[in-house]
Amino acid sequence: MARFSLLPRDQTFFDLFNQAGQNSVRAAKLLDEMMHTWPDAGSLSREIVIAEQEGDKITHEIVQRLNSTFVTPIDREDIYNLATQMDDIVDFAEEAADFLGLYKIEAPMEQATALTKVLVASCEQLAMGLEKLPTFKDLDQYWIEIHRLENDGDRISRDAVASLFSNGIDPMVVIRWKDMFAVLEEAIDATETAAQILEGIVIKNS
Repeated sequence: MARFSLLPRDQTFFDLFNQAGQNSVRAAKLLDEMMHTWPDAGSLSREIVIAEQEGDKITHEIVQRLNSTFVTPIDREDIYNLATQMDDIVDFAEEAADFLGLYKIEAPMEQATALTKVLVASCEQLAMGLEKLPTFKDLDQYWIEIHRLENDGDRISRDAVASLFSNGIDPMVVIRWKDMFAVLEEAIDATETAAQILEGIVIKNS
């Protein structure tokens, strides 16, 4: 049975999470486009930075509201943890975009574009789940799909790292790409952690 309170609950948290979900999709799509068009990425890097700054702003607003709201629609710890994970997704996407320039990547490996595609799909599923969060119903399809996508990401990442060591590639290139694959995997993992938090919220409120 859902908990009942005579005090009104601030529904703005749901709106902010919805914004965070949409912003993660935007950042993931920008990174995916950047990975597919690199080195001719134009202003995409700057646009990802703007998305990261927007993510920080949303997270700050959630935390500020959390500190000033007496009764919250879901557990305070869940609100904080979910906000942190949503912020991490965008931070990792921005870090991956940075690596392209910092490491002077000449052309992205095929597995990197496969991973950004997985990240976009995961963020889209998460955003749809966040949109439906206020109902606490029928969200299982989203975390199940995100878990499947995360498994895909793991497999692609393992194959990618294995290929780095089997083709006689320059050791410095290996190090750069290992870092890139690691941060892309962290971004995808963050979507799964966010999905697990969603699952916990639904269980507590159903």
